[in-house]
Amino acid sequence: MFPERFSNLPPYAFPRLRALLDAHAPGGPVTHMSIGEPKHAFPAWVGEVLAANVAEFSKYPPNDGTPELRAAITGWIARRYGVELDPATQVMPLNGTREGLYNAAMALCPETKSGQQPTVLIPNPFYQVYAVATVSVNAEPVFVNATQETGHLPDYGALPAEVLDRAALAYICSPANPQGAVADRDYWERLIALAEKHDFQILADECYSEIYRDTPPPGALQVAREMGADPERVVIFHSLSKRSNLPGLRSGFVAGGPESLARIKQLRNYAGAPLPLPIQRVSEKVWADEGHVVENRALYAEKFAMADRIFGNVPGYAPPQAGFFLWLPVEDGETAALKLWQETGVRVLPGAYLSRDTAAGNPGKGYIRVALVAPAKETEQGLTRIRDCLFGQ
Repeated sequence: MFPERFSNLPPYAFPRLRALLDAHAPGGPVTHMSIGEPKHAFPAWVGEVLAANVAEFSKYPPNDGTPELRAAITGWIARRYGVELDPATQVMPLNGTREGLYNAAMALCPETKSGQQPTVLIPNPFYQVYAVATVSVNAEPVFVNATQETGHLPDYGALPAEVLDRAALAYICSPANPQGAVADRDYWERLIALAEKHDFQILADECYSEIYRDTPPPGALQVAREMGADPERVVIFHSLSKRSNLPGLRSGFVAGGPESLARIKQLRNYAGAPLPLPIQRVSEKVWADEGHVVENRALYAEKFAMADRIFGNVPGYAPPQAGFFLWLPVEDGETAALKLWQETGVRVLPGAYLSRDTAAGNPGKGYIRVALVAPAKETEQGLTRIRDCLFGQ
């Protein structure tokens, strides 16, 4: 029998979107702006590297990643954040960060905390794997609304001491999906100090860290090291999907303290799947190259400026600091998404599909998420149709 705790999970966002829209004909040329699948070109040499190493599909790949890939990842962390990590004990390649964000809970969440059921702190809205990972380890999810009043980041420090004392893990996404908010150094310092006080670990989802307007977002591991925090306090997750436009490569990494990584690696030994060697060889080269990342960021900067121009006069519009989503305020996200589809053919995601109902309400209900991943001309046309249809500008 399917475990009851999974039966209480809401439908996943995109099947739910199909149920909302697909019974209705689109009102114009279909424009997909609901899924965050990067469409910019990845480096041209990726295919050459893959072809040169295709024979290695005949080998079982090393569980912990090749020494070369681990060195490439820790080299990137050192250049980006100024943090030196041991490639042998403090990093592991992932089949995309979703695998890591789920398995970290499996590997790191204790069965009890302070003699009670542990809690896992989750921003609301959130990436849905955070919730299913929490349910899988039989912990209590605590959804903390991230609203305009809190800078679109969760204020975990406002939780009762009893909840924090039971906290085992806290998920945090910066830059935030869907709102595009960035945790600055002050935010990280407060959160890390809170984690030190109440003895929980921070799982920092930093997948969008390389798509920003002007200033590179600070990293959780970077700030923790500057503070002299427990080396096991923060575990970070990164991906080549957004940074390098390689969502189909399914390549990312997890990094943190050696004890945490040892437990995550041990879980993979029994239940995980390492990246195929040709994928690892490509990843080695991609993490070592920064030129294509700069070019990619410039393309998103053009779209940021485009969105600001198109929505600048819309009440409540907040330019995203980073990432590639717009979090647009509407009266009701489902109603707006259906209206857009039926009248224009533009497909967006209701914000409520990314968040949970709480005593304070559903923080996503009055928003739609719009992905800025298509080529510039298509993006501009889609954004203009959204504005004209929903805001009458």
